[in-house]
Amino acid sequence: MMEGYILEWLSLLGRWVHLVTGIAWIGASFYFVWLDNSLRAPKLDADEKRGVGGEIWSVHGGGFYHAQKYKVAPPELPDTLHWFKWEAYTTWITGMFLISLIYWYQAEIYLIDPSVMVLSKPVAIFLGMLTLALGWIIYDLLCKSSIGKHETKLSIAMLVFVSVVAWGLCQIFGGRGAYLHYGAMLGTIMVANVFFVIMPGQRDLVAAKEQGRAPDPSHGIRAKQRSVHNTFFTLPVLFVMISNHYAFTWGHTYNWLILIVLSVAGALIRVFFVQRHQGKASLVPLVVAAVLIMGVAAAIVPRPSVINAADSHTNTAEVFAEVQGVIQTRCVSCHAAMPSQPGFSAPPQGVVFESAEAIAAQAQSIYQQVVVTKAMPIGNLTQITDDERALIDQWYLMGGKTE
Repeated sequence: MMEGYILEWLSLLGRWVHLVTGIAWIGASFYFVWLDNSLRAPKLDADEKRGVGGEIWSVHGGGFYHAQKYKVAPPELPDTLHWFKWEAYTTWITGMFLISLIYWYQAEIYLIDPSVMVLSKPVAIFLGMLTLALGWIIYDLLCKSSIGKHETKLSIAMLVFVSVVAWGLCQIFGGRGAYLHYGAMLGTIMVANVFFVIMPGQRDLVAAKEQGRAPDPSHGIRAKQRSVHNTFFTLPVLFVMISNHYAFTWGHTYNWLILIVLSVAGALIRVFFVQRHQGKASLVPLVVAAVLIMGVAAAIVPRPSVINAADSHTNTAEVFAEVQGVIQTRCVSCHAAMPSQPGFSAPPQGVVFESAEAIAAQAQSIYQQVVVTKAMPIGNLTQITDDERALIDQWYLMGGKTE
């Protein structure tokens, strides 16, 4: 009990900090992408002679702002120069804290699903870590290769790569853990772009000015490329962050395909907004994204059950008595006022199944989570059988009542 209580507090605090720093990082990233794409040629000759490549006026919070971007660097460095890096680093550090706390320390609950692949805890954790490391290495090699010189070819290569990763993870881990590691891989790529490419380039530009040598413009070109990639990764990562609340995605038989399609849709939405910043937005990316999302929604609509209640019991009270026994055996270890399952100090989402009335009140949710998506019991820790899922299906089709 105490362990579960401590874990929940650590999870709460970790998520809080992760959310705050993530908002700061994404907000700054979105702003600078907008700023870079919204710049106009400087109106004053003096600004152009000083090396200003673009400028924009904006108003916010009752004040006017005048932002200017230099083609490479200003003639002289200012006394105070603001850097944007700790938002990214802190977001990744807190994200790794959470993945370690939830998906690795409690791998038997949130990561391993024996019905997908039987894994030992150390092997599952190693494969998770390997995914994050190889994701960055392969992405970085692609960017540095001849493919990286052509954005269209690089985009296709990255789509193939992340699709293979999505499929592979869903063949190894439970859906929830597979989605999380896919998003963590993209997030790791994003922060590695900042740490290994963007920041070193910026430091070299500053050092060049301090040493009186000509700055190398290639740093800015590489940094901009990686920054643009980061903005396209953002919405897929955010989808993964909230997906654990929606088992109809990661719990589906074709969870890997759903993940790929929704990732593409998220990237296309960012393509539209980036183009809009440039003043030449086409609705095609937005329309395609909407079609993809609606297509997924239509494709995974729960199908009517093939179970015929007449083939078994016809008495609702009799069926419910068996269902209540299944739920008591397979679900109440977590969904109780005082859970007995290690790692839980309170019932998930406050849902308790310790009375007939409580079970009937949650009939729709039980059916969706246990029968349709098969997301529960989580990681199938309690080894619910297909026959028991079928029994719950039958009960739900009979009205989900107690009698």
